[in-house]
Order: sequence, then structure tokens, then C-alpha cells
Amino acid sequence: MTEERSTKIIANWIFIGVAMLIVQVLLGGITRLTGSGLSITEWKPIVGTLPPLNETQWQQSFQQYQQIAQYKYLNHHFTLSDFKFIFFWEWFHRLWARMISIVFLIPFIYFIVKKYFKQWMIMPLIILFLLGGMQGAIGWIMVKSGLNDENLYVNHIRLAIHFVSAMVLICYALIFGLKLIIPQKDFIKDAGLKKYTAAILVVVIIQLFYGAFMAGIKGAVAAPTWPDINGMMVPTPFFSGDLSKDLFFNIINIHFIHRSLAYIIFVLILIWWLKAKKQNSVSFNKAKHWPVVFVFVQIVLGIFALLNSPNIVLGHFGTFEWLAQLHQLTGMLLLLSLISVFYLLRSNK
Repeated sequence: MTEERSTKIIANWIFIGVAMLIVQVLLGGITRLTGSGLSITEWKPIVGTLPPLNETQWQQSFQQYQQIAQYKYLNHHFTLSDFKFIFFWEWFHRLWARMISIVFLIPFIYFIVKKYFKQWMIMPLIILFLLGGMQGAIGWIMVKSGLNDENLYVNHIRLAIHFVSAMVLICYALIFGLKLIIPQKDFIKDAGLKKYTAAILVVVIIQLFYGAFMAGIKGAVAAPTWPDINGMMVPTPFFSGDLSKDLFFNIINIHFIHRSLAYIIFVLILIWWLKAKKQNSVSFNKAKHWPVVFVFVQIVLGIFALLNSPNIVLGHFGTFEWLAQLHQLTGMLLLLSLISVFYLLRSNK
């Protein structure tokens, strides 16, 4: 097999992994929106692959769930059938993670045996595997924050770390895949645009944290109005004297920061797009329009999700939940589109 052919196979394998990781994050969103995240109270990487197989095992799992605050104070009306529904989404979320591991590991071994890899590829692939394992550990640390007699949900800061670390993993895999397929002639030399793209990425990453905060604290229903926030354009008072509380725990402040960052990012990307239109290469031309498309769609979906949040019905996946999922998906695609153009840009040095 030619070197070009083997490299293309590896690239396709990586991009399949990227797609599976995106699906995994979306499954995490469904798990959160259905209130399923605390339904499995144990972390068993191997034996946990199988769900309960008989009535006795189902009752044991249900009894474990009944020991935590979420059941005692929120879902105490649940029957075994209700429990099975939320159990499925958390189980499937974990099962998909295991499937990703298999899709990564088996071809990895095969490609080593067949000597498809160049020497420089080995370390990035090992790092990918380690990042995936770390992501699973972070997920369990997040789940443990809700397995007690006090918290109804997982800690929203741990949720945000879990989400952003997943995006780090996806972005790392994407960059590795791009290294395999982008020819040297397609890189753009523009140090200024590269620095500007880096600045936008920093703001977008902060926004991802605040989007996860909104999800974790069930923030949409706290201010389901737009463009104002329950009649205010700026929360009053914004500062209470406790900076950590103001920035990370005050629901209305989190609303304001999340919305403000969305407008800022839209303006920054619009300016970026006007600058990027002057640059030209085959790969860059395919990528440079997507950030402005995604940021616009992202904002529109966010607004409609917010306005539909009063219609949330527990246990029902309705309009709000679909909008929230699409909002999350476009946020991910926005980040990946920016990562792609950032990779294509080079400094003049």
C-alpha cells in the first residue's frame, strides 16, 4: 500500500472518531436534558457495559438511585419504568464512550502491525488515548458531585469542565486529522489574522464554560425573556462583593455574561470574516465562511430555546430540548470551524 493511501485511511479513521465524539457530547446533552445523569450510581468500566439483565438487578439499581437527593426530593414519584427510561440514556452515553475506545484501539493496533503510521504520528495518538481516558475520569468526578443527600443535580462547574475537556479532545483529534490531509500550499501566511483568530478562540472557550453553566444550573427558565433579562438589560446589582459568587453562581449574572459574550463573539467573527475574505487557498476558501454562519445560527437557536424554556415538561423531550440540543451542536461546530481556520493560518516568520 502506498504511503498516500495509508495516510488517507488514518485520516478517515480520525475523522470518524471526531464524529463519534461529537455524538457522544450530544448524548451527554440528552442525558442532562432528560435528567438521566445520576441514574447510574456506580462507575464500572468493564462490567458496567451490560445493563441490568433481570428484575432483581433492576430493583437493586433502582434502590441505589433512591438513596440520593435527586430521587428523594425531585423524583420520589418515579416508578421502576420511569427509572428505566433515565437509566437508558446514561447507560447509552457510557456505552458510546466504550464504543469510541474500541473504534480507536483496534484500528490503532492494526495500523501498527501493518506499519501504516509514521514515527511522528505515534505520540499524538497516545495523547488522544490518554485524553479520552481522562475525559471518562472527569465525567465520573462530575457524576459523584450529585450522588449525595444534598444536591439535586451535578455541580455545574464540574459539568463545564467535563464539557470543555471533551471539546479539547475533539479539537486535538481534528487538528491531527487536518495535519494528515491539508497540503502545504493551502496554508495562509497572515500573522495578524492568526492572532485575531486566537483571541476569538479564547472568548469562545469562555463562552463554552458559561453555556455549560447555564445548562448545569437549569438557567434558561430563570430569565426566559429577550432581549431583556426579566426586564433588565444589565442585572442590578451585578457585583455583590463576592466575586466568585457573582461570576460563577448567580444565575442572572450568568445569563447576562452568556448573552453578552454571544453578541461580542458575533461582532468579532463578522470582523474576522471581512478580513478573511481577502485570503485565498483551496482549503481556506472552504472553511472561512462557516464561522459566521455557525455563530448566527447559534445565537438564533439560543434565543428561541430561551423563549421556549417556560414550556419545559419534565420527562418530555419537547421543543425546548430540541432547540437546546441544536444550540449545543452549533456551538461545537463553531469552535471546530474556528480551530480549522486557525490551523490553516501561519505567521509570517
